[in-house]
Amino acid sequence: MLEECGLPYQVKKINIGTNTEQFAPEYLKINPNGKIPSIVDPDGPDGRPIAMMESGAILIYLADKTGRFFPQKDKYLVLQWLMFQMGGVGPMFGQAHHFMRAKKDENPYGSERYGNEAKRLYGVMDRHLAQNGFFAGEYSIADMAIYPWVARHEWHRVDLAAFPGVKRWFDALGARPAVARGMAVPQLN
Repeated sequence: MLEECGLPYQVKKINIGTNTEQFAPEYLKINPNGKIPSIVDPDGPDGRPIAMMESGAILIYLADKTGRFFPQKDKYLVLQWLMFQMGGVGPMFGQAHHFMRAKKDENPYGSERYGNEAKRLYGVMDRHLAQNGFFAGEYSIADMAIYPWVARHEWHRVDLAAFPGVKRWFDALGARPAVARGMAVPQLN
């Protein structure tokens, strides 16, 4: 979103793998939940800095601030698909990542349960995207929220060829210069 809007920003990488940086008192002032992402906008709505946590809230805030990527004619569709990411894609794909990639000793039950749920969610997305170019009429914060999770499809053992609507959408978004720049910051290990 920052790249799409051309907003200046500075990245401060938080290594959540150490289980310490995100619980440092200075970070908890920004994000009391001790998670990522978070932003601090030095030019908040009343001219004072504002700290924001939770990707969906951050995207809504930035869309409101810039007047971009949250079309009012499709406002509720955008919110619907943004909530789909926040309540389904993010938590379930995150669990699939944990059980299939991050955990040293694979847990067959966890891998099967969350792998199946990831595939079910891909099916929901694929059926929708077979009839629509984007999740909510035009390119929006809903697409921006979902894309990074789909970009990790190998982590939850999903072949995008099995979901042609998702693949077409994924390739189209990946071709956007701002998406490519945003996905490169910070570099993944």
